[in-house]
Amino acid sequence: MEISVHTFVSLDGVMQGPGGAEEDTSDGFTRGGWLVPHSQAGQLDCVDRWFRQADAFLLGRTTFELMRGYWPQVTDPDNLVATALNTWPKYVVSNTLADAAAAWGNTTVLRGDDIVAQVRRLKERPGGELQVHGSWRLVRTLHDAGLVDTYRLLQFPVVLGEGKRLFAEGAAPASYRITESEVASGGAGAVALTLRRTGLGTTTSGEFVVRDGREAVA
Repeated sequence: MEISVHTFVSLDGVMQGPGGAEEDTSDGFTRGGWLVPHSQAGQLDCVDRWFRQADAFLLGRTTFELMRGYWPQVTDPDNLVATALNTWPKYVVSNTLADAAAAWGNTTVLRGDDIVAQVRRLKERPGGELQVHGSWRLVRTLHDAGLVDTYRLLQFPVVLGEGKRLFAEGAAPASYRITESEVASGGAGAVALTLRRTGLGTTTSGEFVVRDGREAVA
């Protein structure tokens, strides 16, 4: 399987607490729910397309508990996200979550200090995508280990100035190419991006120069 990361981000890269004021108040974050005013009809249609490509889910504990408290209440059979999360295999990374507290459909708790090795073994299994949603700390670990194949981002036109950023200082260098992009429907103008990894651990650089009176790249 390949690992794909899915998240909502602000213009300044913040992914913390998009859906509600109390969703994630860690580190004193007070701007939760920043996505909601920009969420107009059709704005989140791309999310259904994300979920159609999943074979299983890999989640951090906080994101898992947020989802477990919400999605089992959605019983509409036409809701693809609810159907996927309530029935498809889920893996949650936690050393503190008891099995009883993780009882939500087909859920396995990954414990121990060798999480990267455990995830590598999951990637070796046949299948499509092992999807990560939210899960800020887990995403950083997977990114730095070179395990993320694809990012799917929905970026909203808002600057928060604080909060957990998708790529905080010190993230491992990597390069990507944009394989899909669209402006989401609705007046807010969120941009949906799919980025595929092309390189890890190195970045390329160059400079603009003038040769014979013309701009060139060196």
